Order: sequence, then structure tokens, then C-alpha cells
Amino acid sequence: VQLVESGGGLVQPGGSLRLSCAASGFTFSSNGMNWVRQAPGKGLEWVPAINSGGGSTYYADSGKGQFTISRDNAKNTLYLQMNSLRAEDTAVYYCAKGVYYWGQGTQVTVSS
Repeated sequence: VQLVESGGGLVQPGGSLRLSCAASGFTFSSNGMNWVRQAPGKGLEWVPAINSGGGSTYYADSGKGQFTISRDNAKNTLYLQMNSLRAEDTAVYYCAKGVYYWGQGTQVTVSS
């Protein structure tokens, strides 16, 4: 299993970013996926999840209305659209398959 995130960076408050996660080594279209983040000095925080077909999504209260998870099974890619970013969204964002398989993470920094 290999998960490679990209798309992070420095963004001003109120800005947007779209993260991508390229998946390989398993049947992507048969697996639910999720995004998890870890802010500096804090624990892991689960963000949203999506089922294998992409038809069902679930968001933590903190991400509702701000984050959108999606996937393209033809491209074996998971996405996270993040809007109205705030300083407290600064974190390393990981895509995950279940609880055992994670990518290396991509840094998102929200700062003016």
C-alpha cells in the first residue's frame, strides 16, 4: 500500500487549498478512505471520510461546510478541498486507508 499526498503549502487566512492523495498497491475503488490531520503539539484529528464508491461522505463537526472530500476511482486519487482556511487549520494532513496505512503527509500552513 502506498499513499502519496500533495497540494499542501502556505495559504493566507480565508484562502483555499486542494489536497490530493495518489493511491497504489491495493484496489482503491474497493476501499473507503479518509483524511486525518495533526496540528503542531496536538493529537491526531480525523477530518472526513468517504466510502469506496464516493457516494457517501462523513464529516466531523469541525469540518462541515469547510472541507469536501471526493475521489476519482479511475485515477486512484483521493481529494480534500479546503475552503475558508483559518490559522487553526494549520497541520500535517494525511490520507489514510483504515487505521494502519497512512501517507507521509503534506503540510498546510495558514498564515498571513
